[in-house]
Amino acid sequence: MMSMGITDRQRQILRAIKEHVAETGDYPSMAQLARRAGLSSASSVHYQLGRLEQLGVITRQRRKFRAPIRVL
Repeated sequence: MMSMGITDRQRQILRAIKEHVAETGDYPSMAQLARRAGLSSASSVHYQLGRLEQLGVITRQRRKFRAPIRVL
């Protein structure tokens, strides 16, 4: 369930995740998410994913290349 407190940028990232998985069947890298969401760096994506996880909007596995990001 999406939290009411998410930002437009976070919505862009969620949309980018869903689109990438739908198109490729694979989870996107941070760089791919940055490009799809129109952000300048992967570190910005990393920060926003952390916030989305804190808000309970996503879960993810760490320390894996292209770890699954589950949109709740």
